[in-house]
Formats: sequence, structure tokens, C-alpha cells
Amino acid sequence: MAKLVENTGEDPQYVTKVNGYKLTINKILKAEAKLMSEIAAQESPDIPLKQFDLVEVRLNLASYYMILTGVARSVLKKDNQGALDDARKSINKGIACLEDMVSSYVDALFSEYEDKLALLEPVSPERRYYVIRKLGLTIRLLENAYGDNSKWKWTFVDLEGRYATVVKNIFDVKNMVVNMDLRSPHYEATMYHLQLIKGLLMQAGDRYRERYELSTKGINDFKMALNFLSALRRIHILLGESSQAETLKKKIDTWSAKLELDLKKKEEAMEALEKNE
Repeated sequence: MAKLVENTGEDPQYVTKVNGYKLTINKILKAEAKLMSEIAAQESPDIPLKQFDLVEVRLNLASYYMILTGVARSVLKKDNQGALDDARKSINKGIACLEDMVSSYVDALFSEYEDKLALLEPVSPERRYYVIRKLGLTIRLLENAYGDNSKWKWTFVDLEGRYATVVKNIFDVKNMVVNMDLRSPHYEATMYHLQLIKGLLMQAGDRYRERYELSTKGINDFKMALNFLSALRRIHILLGESSQAETLKKKIDTWSAKLELDLKKKEEAMEALEKNE
């Protein structure tokens, strides 16, 4: 449970506000524990709905932790780093919950996680879209709260990548054609969800490539970038968007050639180093 701030000479306004928010945080933590217990018991037929509830509770928790930081900055002119870290942990738990539901596979055939997705049939496209949009907003708020110069800057690439993956994997592929019909009550949520998937997969690919070029020079980052582009191309093919799929294939080929060249340079550098030893 979040500890209440004791009155130790700090600004009375700050103490009052923080204690009020921490009381709310404690209530949310109790709700989280209750949902986790119900899900673990596996006694309810609406487990998938409760899992989505759990994700939302964790996002609400993250939001209140960020409010604590906002109060500290406004009143005390300093960060509450502990609250920011708690917000990050809550978001990670929310994403982990979604990954447990639909897998964390980036570029996978639908058949590889079809069984998991089938369990989510009681969850409407509208609910799925609402929760993932809320997750995306909470992640952006956290990134803004940490700032551009944070030590966590490049780790957000992984968080964004995990987010893009669950947004893709939670999409109702089985009923896609029916839901894309203009007469379907799920048409709007389905189309917006698809648009979000495309944008996030492209963004994740670009971000991993950016981290490769500007920070890590790690081959795994480049490979992850290619995985996200490949996943996006798979979506274009699934939707019959041949032009977009072909354009993306050219980008993938160009990036793959760059990766092979970089690998060759690294091998040559290693060989030269070994000869000089």
C-alpha cells in the first residue's frame, strides 16, 4: 500500500493533496488485488472481461502515480522519482496481462495464437480498442513525465514495441471480414483498430532502427526493426493491400541489405583485431 505523507514540515498544501491521492491509490490497489484473486480462481465465466478490467485498473494506478509527480513538480519544484517508477511498473504489468492473453509474438501467423484469441470472443471490438487506446495514452504521458533526457529514454523503445505487438495480437482476426462491413455495429472500432495497428508497427520498426543507429549498434535491435516491418507487411497482405505490401517489401529489402553490410563490417573488424593480437 502507498504510505501517507507525514507532516514533517513540508508544504501543508502538498501534504494534503498527496495524502488524498494516496488514499485513492490504496483503493485501486485493493481493487487490483481482488481482480487478481478472482482471475486466479478461474471460477467465473467472464474471466476475459475481468482481465480487461485488470488492465484498466493498472492503467488507472499508473495515472495516479503520475499525478503524484505532477503535484511534487508544481508545489515542491522537484520530481517524485519513486512515483514515476511505480507508474512505469504498473504500465508494464498492464502490458504483461495483455501478453498473457494474446501472446507477445511480433511477426507470427494468426494460427500461432488463434487459441488464445478465441478465449477473448466475449470482449467486443469496442472494448478492445478502448483499452489499447487508453494504454497508448498512458505510455505517452509517462514518456512525457520522464522527459527526453531520462535514463529510460531508449528503454521506451521496448515498451512501445510491446504495446504495438499486443495491439496487433488482440485484434479480432476471425471476425475481421464481417466487422469490416459498413453495416456492422463494430465497423468503426474495427477500422480504427486496424489503422492503429499499421501506424504502431511502422513506428516500432523505425524506433528500433533509430535506437540501433543512435545508441546501441546492437544487431538484435536491427532484427527487431525488421520483425515489425515484416509483421506490418503480413497485415497488408491479409487485407489485400498489395501496393502497400510491395512498397514495404522494398523497405525491408533495403534494411536487410544494410544489416548484412554492417554484419560484414563487424566480422572484418573482429578478424583484423584478432590478427593484431
